[in-house]
Amino acid sequence: MTGDETRTTTSATARTSAATALPKHSGAPTRAWRKRLLVAGIVLAALNLRPAITSFGALLEEVRDGLGMSGSVAGLLTSLPALCFAVFGVTAPRLARRFGPGAVVCAGMAAVATGLLVRPFVGNTAAFLLASGLALAGIAVSNVLMPVIVKRWFPDRVGSMTGLYSMALALGTASAAAVTVPVTDALGGDWQAGLAVWAALAAAAVLPWLAFVRDRGGASGAGERAPEPPRGDGRPGERAGQAPALRITRSRTAWALAVFFGLQATAAYISMGWMAQIFRDAGVPAGQAGLLLAVTMVMGVPLAFVIPRLAARLPRQGPIVLVLGVSGLLGYAGLYFAPAAGAWAWAVLVGIANCAFPLALTMVGMRARTGAGVAQLSAFAQSTGYLISIPGPLLVGVLYQHSGGWGLPIALMAGLMVPQMIVGVLAGRDRTVEEEAGAVRIGG
Repeated sequence: MTGDETRTTTSATARTSAATALPKHSGAPTRAWRKRLLVAGIVLAALNLRPAITSFGALLEEVRDGLGMSGSVAGLLTSLPALCFAVFGVTAPRLARRFGPGAVVCAGMAAVATGLLVRPFVGNTAAFLLASGLALAGIAVSNVLMPVIVKRWFPDRVGSMTGLYSMALALGTASAAAVTVPVTDALGGDWQAGLAVWAALAAAAVLPWLAFVRDRGGASGAGERAPEPPRGDGRPGERAGQAPALRITRSRTAWALAVFFGLQATAAYISMGWMAQIFRDAGVPAGQAGLLLAVTMVMGVPLAFVIPRLAARLPRQGPIVLVLGVSGLLGYAGLYFAPAAGAWAWAVLVGIANCAFPLALTMVGMRARTGAGVAQLSAFAQSTGYLISIPGPLLVGVLYQHSGGWGLPIALMAGLMVPQMIVGVLAGRDRTVEEEAGAVRIGG
């Protein structure tokens, strides 16, 4: 009996050892495969964060005619993205704590696909607004959680991964603006089909995120603990479930980053909505004006990859903020004094200035020590920032209508660049929100 017990114990020990040893050999390839899948998911999600907006802008006249939409409602639609980003973005950290960031992004992409598929065929303006709101809500939560996911899964590659994500976002923005009209023409001039086709890209983005729906920790597979982002003193940060909730509004850096985010978003939405009209009113042909707008947006593709990598290597990002701000001032000065003569140069300079967006995302990842801190900071900066950006495009339209020209609107655009540079320098200082904000312990 003793011998049997010994053999049984030995056999059980061998099985346990084999079972324990197996993950050591198979875990690394599994994690590597999951990281590659996650990179694909991040790129596909980023490609879908702006086509809902720019595809609609390309077919605005056709949509208005098709739905009998008034000018005031069309104006509301131009501000709807910023409003949805502010309202729904603030819910992202709470949803991520409850369901996991992967599940929330997956649901967000599903909402984008559903909204884009439904809205062209609803048949009335109110339903079109609601379907657009659904798609924009999915974009809002994904916007906020992308920096969080990058921080948790790639803590040593925040700059390069943010650059990849930002580059894909810029590519999606420019592509939707450039190809929506040709695609619509190829589909027989049906604006409904031209808008609905973008739902296919959003549906494709759902697929890689299905593998991360059950993840709660972030950088590992189900049942594994995520690596903890390093703290400033080299020790691991607190886990997301145990992290203290920051009193984020007490942080000057958080406020500076929120205002910087809002002002750069204001400039971006004004550019997307009005730059083509500025060129057209200066005598530039409509086709060339659209191409100039595409150049402005395409500038974000290469620079969105370079700027975050450079910013992540610098202790302070103020110099980059100033370079982008000066580019914007030069571009607006050109639009004011000689909009047609130097149109290509002004389009390039304004496009460079609009690359403040990937810089803002990079600073979100650098101004907090932990994944939980990044989640709070990202939600606060983006939600507050998008609220700040809501009046900008509307105000430009009012000034243009009442002044009868572009002098005052362009002066406003240039004037806003000055506070953007100031708060950007403040947000780029080498400090974290945890150093400035008190915390309240949650979750044990």
